[in-house]
Amino acid sequence: MIHVTLKDGSVKEFEAGVSVIDVAKSLGAGLAKAACAGRINGEVVDLRAAINEDCNLEICTFDDEDGKKAFWHTAAHVMAQAIQHLYPEAKFGIGPALDNGWYYDIGGVKPFTPDQFAAIEAEMKKIVKENIPVEKRIITVEEGRTIFAGQDYKLELLEEYAEKGWELSVYTQGDFTDLCAGPHLMSTGTIKAVKLTQATSAYWRGDSTRDTMCRMYGVAFPKASELEAYLKQQEEALRRDHNKIGRELEYFTTVDVIGQGLPVILPNGAKVIQQLQRWIEDTEEKWGYQLTKTPYMAKRELYKISGHWDHYLDGMFVLGDPHDETKECFALRPMTCPFQYQVYLNRARSYRDLPMRLNETSTLFRNEDSGEMHGLIRVRQFTISEGHLILRPDQLEDEFRGCLELAKYCLETVGLAEDVSYRFSQWDPNRTDKYEGTAEQWEEAQNAMKRILDHLGLDYKVGVDEAAFYGPKLDIQIKNVFGKEDTLITIQIDMLLAQKFGMTYVGEDGKEHYPYIIHRTSIGCYERTLALLLEKYAGALPTWLMPTQTMIVPISEKYHDYAHEVLEKLRAAGIRAEADWRSEKMGYKIREAQLKKIPYMLVVGEKEAADGTVSVRTRKGGDNGVMKTEEFIELIVEEIRSKQR
Repeated sequence: MIHVTLKDGSVKEFEAGVSVIDVAKSLGAGLAKAACAGRINGEVVDLRAAINEDCNLEICTFDDEDGKKAFWHTAAHVMAQAIQHLYPEAKFGIGPALDNGWYYDIGGVKPFTPDQFAAIEAEMKKIVKENIPVEKRIITVEEGRTIFAGQDYKLELLEEYAEKGWELSVYTQGDFTDLCAGPHLMSTGTIKAVKLTQATSAYWRGDSTRDTMCRMYGVAFPKASELEAYLKQQEEALRRDHNKIGRELEYFTTVDVIGQGLPVILPNGAKVIQQLQRWIEDTEEKWGYQLTKTPYMAKRELYKISGHWDHYLDGMFVLGDPHDETKECFALRPMTCPFQYQVYLNRARSYRDLPMRLNETSTLFRNEDSGEMHGLIRVRQFTISEGHLILRPDQLEDEFRGCLELAKYCLETVGLAEDVSYRFSQWDPNRTDKYEGTAEQWEEAQNAMKRILDHLGLDYKVGVDEAAFYGPKLDIQIKNVFGKEDTLITIQIDMLLAQKFGMTYVGEDGKEHYPYIIHRTSIGCYERTLALLLEKYAGALPTWLMPTQTMIVPISEKYHDYAHEVLEKLRAAGIRAEADWRSEKMGYKIREAQLKKIPYMLVVGEKEAADGTVSVRTRKGGDNGVMKTEEFIELIVEEIRSKQR
């Protein structure tokens, strides 16, 4: 017999070998019906997984993130089965669950168009209605070659997985079988509402030299009402999409001849980034950081010392032949750490010099896959509030706490704090080729970070195989309006690179020691932050960030002189103000200013000119009445100074 500790802390006794779904059934028919996956000791498992020893078990339903992914993974198989019925020539690639649905890469067919979606959805509904059992079995590579004969992409994956020594498993539902690790639902009938959302093109395995495939996206829910709510949410997401707002309000644009992932930041966007950058640099200075400015590129030798050449070369833009050691070769920097270490190495250091906090507004370059590009959120050139702290081991917790407090302060100020989650990103000990250092060094670093996070009482999730190649990290995660999650801010503990660069300090004992390093950002990538702010506020950014904070609207040309006086006073007070000199009706000019999300409109006419006042309107349509120009200036200056939201 084994003892299973449930989420509520209760302990149940079962015979060894009991499956997750059988445990769920013993707890209630309703739970078993809603079950999508399980978590044994924190590891996501299939409902069919056997439990052979004492453990902690959670039953994941659709309300759980891992449950959703199992649900959507099964729905991806249902879609593939439907496509197989309608398009027998289709060849299937991979079909993973995402944060908001799934996609499946399909070759052998012309790219699907939206007018084909309805037929595929109808076939999916038939499969769902049949409530076909989903069965799992382990196969040999020889069996796989027979099962997937003619399915070139599956055969490629099969051989690769077999070479790596991975367990080969397939899931079958009716006449459809897929090479898959799972987890999956017990049958297709749990899926009650489906919607195909888009079809795009994608290279097989992200390689531009390989086949171009049709990437089909979809989403599904246990209830039709949930799909309806999701579609309404998507409508709102489209309204708030920074790609739409940012272009309409002229924050950025993209140009084909410049390249994908290389946006042109227009004056409005540049002004917001400038305000953020100045504020961050001033704030970091108050927090004890020293500003640095380092080159945008370096010889490959620098990246070889840091390990980036071995672990990150595919993500770098290289100038020259990376494999020709007889010729000089440079690369644009994907990070600033090895550059900033040279500041520390500029002279000998003592324990009294530590902690040393170095920061930089860094322009970085990363060769992201074309399929990953998205507006300002994921680009190939970006600017980041980067920093590195070199410190003694006894200073680690205090300095880590300081980095987290600074990040939280920045997020709270711009209004994103309530939208983030925290991930403790760890290494995968089964993928040692991906990481530097020994198992003992990683255990020391991860245990140190865990102690700190637990001591701080931070609510976090663990992400295995999400660490940097040189150390564990705390990732501050955020989702865009479509539910796609990205990392906004990172704080990383590094116990390895100081030794590789020969960074030492003389301790109180007179001996040389290697310092610890914290890699961190305070607001993350400015382009990504701008995108998230545009979506958060639907373009109506807080006044202190708006490129134009006030628009003066003279009623007619007769009051242009007075409008000029008001404009000069506003600008003298540091307010970003403009005036609408066009011969248009006042109401039209006010509505246009509101569409541009300008916080305040100051209407001036005969009475205002005579009294030295302005009539104040807001972008929300409010009428704040008439006030002295100086009174308005005092009001908005305080709003900007205090960074009100």
